[in-house]
Amino acid sequence: MSRSAVSRLEIAMHVAFVLIVAGSVIRLFSINSPLCYRVLGLSVLLSGGYALTVWGGQRLGRWQPVVITAIAAVWLLVAMTLPTSYAAVYAWLAIPLACLILRALPPRPAIVAVGILTLLLVLAVFRQSGDFELFLPPVAAILTTVALYAAQQRDTSSRQQLLDDLAATRDQLAEQQREAGALAERARLAREIHDTLTQEMAGSRMLLQAADRDWDGDPAKARQRVRDVADTLGDNVVQARRMIADLTPAELADGSLEAALTELCRREQRYGAEVELEVKGEPRPIGPDVETALLRTAQGALANVRDHADADRIHIVLDWRLASVQLEVRDNGTGLTAAADVDVDRGYGLPGLRERLRGLDGTLTLNSTPGRGTALTAEVPAG
Repeated sequence: MSRSAVSRLEIAMHVAFVLIVAGSVIRLFSINSPLCYRVLGLSVLLSGGYALTVWGGQRLGRWQPVVITAIAAVWLLVAMTLPTSYAAVYAWLAIPLACLILRALPPRPAIVAVGILTLLLVLAVFRQSGDFELFLPPVAAILTTVALYAAQQRDTSSRQQLLDDLAATRDQLAEQQREAGALAERARLAREIHDTLTQEMAGSRMLLQAADRDWDGDPAKARQRVRDVADTLGDNVVQARRMIADLTPAELADGSLEAALTELCRREQRYGAEVELEVKGEPRPIGPDVETALLRTAQGALANVRDHADADRIHIVLDWRLASVQLEVRDNGTGLTAAADVDVDRGYGLPGLRERLRGLDGTLTLNSTPGRGTALTAEVPAG
């Protein structure tokens, strides 16, 4: 039973109450009965208590059972005061009173109170007429009303439980989504920091160590290395500020992927290896996420070559000729081992690159043979 249906049922009970009370009083006045003023006073008292319980509700607190008991007592007094023909009509007030009790009291006390009300109805009508047929219809109506209200209460309770469960599930899902989003963002930031600042700092450390070794034997070369470190740190500051602003790679902010890779190759040659970029095919527009992923792949590959491969030649190929964009980084070094692939020291090396490319439906392939160099290939759909 819907909430609107329950509201209509309650309104119908209130209207029935008013019509029965008003009709009985009007009928008494129409025949100029000496009981009319007495019944009118009791009816006003009964109606006031009924209205107080309907609109007061739970605000009555511990006085609610007292008010309901008083209403039932006034109703019983009126039913016993009226003549038999009027008492039979007035007896129908037991139905809205039963609804009021069921609405106002907890289930068990309400059932007990309705049972007492039904017993009082039987006694009042039987005392007036001694005819069982007069009170059987109201009693049957009361029992039917109780059954309907009990079913409605069960439906309402079940619906409320479902709503509570739905709200709890929704809150739980929202919390899980927030946690998943926070974890994903944390992993993305970790990869971003690893692929930029961490690698550049590691390279700067290597240059400073080399400058320290050359300081006495070749001061000019040492000073050049220090200047390279200063330039690199300047670039790191730009990258950090750009990451704070919107995490857009500084290298791609004002140029193309090819220009960013060219600058990356130029900077990588500071570490001693010869780095060459080859572009095949005509460049075409791709999304910023794809450009970022390919640039970070090149940076990660160069960092791994620098740390593990001991290579003196690196060849980078950017191939636009296929349906996907392909980036390959080859070196002539010692080759990567399984430990280097996992990159335990860094924690976000090649596995981090694979994860980034996987998010773009891309792939990362590593071919390496000890003593014969390494080829790392990233392929991402151009769309």
